[in-house]
Amino acid sequence: MAGLSQGQVAKLLDMHRPTITEIEAGNRRVTAEELTRFAELYDVTVSWLLAETADQLTTDDPRLQLAARELSKLKPDDLDRLLRLLASMRNSDNDGGENPA
Repeated sequence: MAGLSQGQVAKLLDMHRPTITEIEAGNRRVTAEELTRFAELYDVTVSWLLAETADQLTTDDPRLQLAARELSKLKPDDLDRLLRLLASMRNSDNDGGENPA
């Protein structure tokens, strides 16, 4: 749903692509640390990843579909830059810092 390839996720999380494949297929257990890193990457809660909350996005949400289509048009380097920017924005929000007006 995030529009990322397994290779991109592996690169961003400093993992091997086959590891991501095994996790997605349910053939490999995920550590608590890895689960936290996935949640940070996808900007969701660990509870959301574990399907413990009712506020999950659905794949038929038109906004999500539009975002995925637009992300799929980006060059890999541009997508990586965008993801780093989003992560830095999320981190600044979590640090309690205020964004300038």
